[in-house]
Amino acid sequence: MPHPPPLLPLTRPVVAVVGPTATGKSDLALDLAQRLDAEVVGADAMQLYRGMDVGTAKLAPAERRGIPHHQLDVLEVRDEASVAAYQREARAALAAIDARGRRPVLVGGSGLYVRAVLDRLEIPPTDVVVRARLTAELEAEGVEALRARLQRVDPAAVASIEPRNGRRLVRALEVVELTGRPFSATLPTRELAVPALILGLTADRATLDARIDARVERMWELGLIAEVESLLAVGLREGRTASRAIGYAQAVAQLDGRLTGAQARAETAAGTRRLARRQRSWFAPDPRVVWLAHDAPDLLDLALAEVTAADLSIRAP
Repeated sequence: MPHPPPLLPLTRPVVAVVGPTATGKSDLALDLAQRLDAEVVGADAMQLYRGMDVGTAKLAPAERRGIPHHQLDVLEVRDEASVAAYQREARAALAAIDARGRRPVLVGGSGLYVRAVLDRLEIPPTDVVVRARLTAELEAEGVEALRARLQRVDPAAVASIEPRNGRRLVRALEVVELTGRPFSATLPTRELAVPALILGLTADRATLDARIDARVERMWELGLIAEVESLLAVGLREGRTASRAIGYAQAVAQLDGRLTGAQARAETAAGTRRLARRQRSWFAPDPRVVWLAHDAPDLLDLALAEVTAADLSIRAP
């Protein structure tokens, strides 16, 4: 059965760089962008927030080698991130970059955001009243009660949601209520809406854990606490998404006296390790990802060879 044409036809495939946190995605994306006359589009949900720099390992403007970056610093910390809004804006950025005769490089570890850009993904509607009611029920009844309720109406969705992820359960029940359709029917399929090459960076667990530990220590050395103090002054506590970001929640707890500095760093490292496992689990089953060792001495050459092959493939009759 032939695949439908892409929703967003581009002159050349997008090059997406994905994988777990701390594998060096930003560095490879910069190297590729320099060689391919490209611009970078971020796919990191927390890097969307203005002022969340140190704790998200966001490249400072001076570190971007003069390469334009898109989908960074587009939200205030009070705002709630929206996959639908991100999909719309990121795809518009891809089209604009292509129209300028340049290639888009998509980079990030937020799996749903990557797939929202690249795949045929329907974003179901939201309703603040319905979501507020379901969130209140989650707080009153607990995760297991909502999980059981979703099991009755959409067991396939339950199987796709982590057992303790209350926010995801709320979202699934919200979609069922608003659309009358299973939430699982709206989950992304592995069918590209945008021509793309997906490169994944991998590292063994021990190496990745050590890199994460070093990154967390560096975050505190580079002034994460001062950054969080400034963000609290502009509404970080009120931000449903930003306030829960790994590192930021722990820094707030340190400032509040609920954690010591050592405890905050340890909890951040543990949370980041769990995030890296989830990211790997998200991308690993996707057969379209071309995996490359993060420390390969010829990493850039390997990646460029894959780009050349993808370009030839898209031109083939």
